[in-house]
Amino acid sequence: MTDSPSTPDFKGAWERVRERLKGDLGDATFASWVRPLAIATTSPDRVVISAPSRFVRDWVTSHYSTRIGELWRGEGVRTVEFAIREAAAVDPSDRTRDHRREALQDTGSDLSAPLDPRFRFESFVVGKPNELAYAAARRVAESPTVPFNPLFLYGGVGLGKTHLMHAIAWHIREANPTRKVVYLSAEKFMYQFIRALRFKDVMAFKQQFRSVDVLMIDDVQFISGKDSTQEEFFHTFNALVDHNRQIVISGDRSPSDLDGMEERMRSRLGWGLVADIHATDYELRVGILQAKVEQSGARDVPGRVLEFLAHRITSNVRELEGALNRVLAYSNLVGRSISLEMTQEVLKDLLRANDRRISIEDIQKRVAEHYNIRLADMHSPRRARAVARPRQVAMYLAKQLTTRSLPEIGRKFGGRDHTTVMHAVRKIEELRATDSGLAEDIDLLKRMLEG
Repeated sequence: MTDSPSTPDFKGAWERVRERLKGDLGDATFASWVRPLAIATTSPDRVVISAPSRFVRDWVTSHYSTRIGELWRGEGVRTVEFAIREAAAVDPSDRTRDHRREALQDTGSDLSAPLDPRFRFESFVVGKPNELAYAAARRVAESPTVPFNPLFLYGGVGLGKTHLMHAIAWHIREANPTRKVVYLSAEKFMYQFIRALRFKDVMAFKQQFRSVDVLMIDDVQFISGKDSTQEEFFHTFNALVDHNRQIVISGDRSPSDLDGMEERMRSRLGWGLVADIHATDYELRVGILQAKVEQSGARDVPGRVLEFLAHRITSNVRELEGALNRVLAYSNLVGRSISLEMTQEVLKDLLRANDRRISIEDIQKRVAEHYNIRLADMHSPRRARAVARPRQVAMYLAKQLTTRSLPEIGRKFGGRDHTTVMHAVRKIEELRATDSGLAEDIDLLKRMLEG
């Protein structure tokens, strides 16, 4: 006979398992993958854990099932299984909530730009390149007080800054509809300010912006060099901070690197928490594609197609999702099953544009110059850290930026074995997560090589 999932022993055990997982995985990963899980059914030595979707179930099974099983065995449960949670029947209250969500799109302020209903925390795929930004965004959205002011998110085009900003706004508006949330681009802020000047209505402009509870400005680099707009934004910023109102800002560079921005403005922007979103890695790109397939309801998309796209479309998430959309649309319209050959045919123009033309020699030369070592050290047997670490960085970049196999890369580094390259790639991936200086070095080198 199946016990109730609310049986005290199982409920307490699940809480302990969750706490251990949170300590193991960190807040961001826990929030994305473990928090949505729930106990479905139990028996004396068996528990079934349910996930809200096939994608979440498969990801958890692939990445965390071993650890979850170990923790449950520590609680005396021998068998752990994972299932997809059955969708509950839609009742009128659910429809009411849906209508309320739609209505929220246009509430808050006439100043605010509309929010994209697709851009929520639930649909944001978390990986190492974006986990700090995700965790910070959730903290701002969920905290009843102002945790850091401002939250400044920065990164390249199509990496998820706008997604996180919309997710923050959606969460706050739904959790507390009385809070006045204004989200808009820096360009629109400037337009509103110029309009107020033109119609001699600056005081009303000031009152509108300074009465909000949460101000969110996207692409702040747009006001670089716009002295009057910067001046007004500076005073608006200070007024909101003085009244303990939350500010969230995004940009394509860190505050200290915003050319054309006054020094006092750069200083203010860096006051709170600055969180960067790195370029996606292969694992994150695969996760994004799997989530997209799940959301679209598409079936029979071969895993090798997703892996192929993740390897070849590396510029940004928008282009990656656009490539998948083209493949899905072609399959649907033409009635042709999705295969690797069909994908290459449909995306031949896009793949040509994304072909990596960077050579391993280019990478070795650039890395040697950056770390001030001899180019010959890339091929030498020397193991001194001052030489070995740059060599590992070069191997990592060769794996990321070229289509060469591991044995080919090893041969270019003095005839080293492919396992040496694998070790170097893993080592640099681990260090990137903990060493901000190394992460910045790698991002700079990638920009120089890809530019």
